Amino acid sequence: MTAWRPSSQPDAARRRADLLERARTYFAGQDVLAVDTPALGRFAGSDPHIESLSVRSVSGTDFFLHTSPESCMKRLLAAGYPDIYSICRVYRDGETGKQHLTEFTMIEWYRLGFDLAAIISDATTCIATCLEMPELMDKVVTLEYRDAFMTYAGIEIASARSEELAKCVAADDDLRERIGDDRDTWLDLILGTIVAPRLPPKCLTVLQHYPASKAALARLCPDDNKVADRFEIFFGAMELANGYVELRDAEEQRHRFEQDQEVRRSAGQSVQALDFLLLQALESGLPDCAGVAIGVERLQMLHDRTENIRDVVTFDDLI
Repeated sequence: MTAWRPSSQPDAARRRADLLERARTYFAGQDVLAVDTPALGRFAGSDPHIESLSVRSVSGTDFFLHTSPESCMKRLLAAGYPDIYSICRVYRDGETGKQHLTEFTMIEWYRLGFDLAAIISDATTCIATCLEMPELMDKVVTLEYRDAFMTYAGIEIASARSEELAKCVAADDDLRERIGDDRDTWLDLILGTIVAPRLPPKCLTVLQHYPASKAALARLCPDDNKVADRFEIFFGAMELANGYVELRDAEEQRHRFEQDQEVRRSAGQSVQALDFLLLQALESGLPDCAGVAIGVERLQMLHDRTENIRDVVTFDDLI
């Protein structure tokens, strides 16, 4: 029986340790403070596309393992903390595969006063540093989200109806029934199966200005409220980072949370209480800031030139 054995060798662990040390050195050089936040909390994430793992205490109280340290980190910023970063384990139910884990490691950080261009530059520089590939900064491709869909999928997202989006991915009747008229889900599917595989290989591509409906916790662009100051960074087809210029309006955030709840309710997903502590922090005054989240295992997959996440983790028992 060999099932007890780790999935990778000590040299992979050494490379991971070195990668994390490069990340810490980068943030230290930028005077970004390392912080810790709890993995266990009172609130589940509201995003309909991300499922939280729940934990029940002996007293019968339900808690949730965080899908990101975002909420607590924003509470720190609202309380007067400077630029901060966290390297922590996060948990997302149902995410397994060659590039996904239910439990994985995230680097998340926030910079005060950064606009979209500044946080994108910060994120690409951090990625290049972690990968020991400074040459990546010589050719960073930046695309508008809508332009990427037109170029690689022939879709004008502003006017495309759900039926056109379904045809784009040659959806069968079962998929059409499951997704229905959820345009954002169709867009995610097209991005993952058609657009991302056609992005320039062996370089960093930034997709910026996601549709307002996909703003999540990002503010709407001051110059165009049809899009959000949200971006993602890809290396070839692999998504590495997700970032925002952060939404600071508590009422707008409450409205988005409630919209998420309605989407989850309509889809038969679990619906949990709103994160009122984050809303209170926003009400007290979140400073102008921008944030980024990066998956460590995906960074190491690129560094180690492997296509299977099993090769960069010590144990794959949950895969």
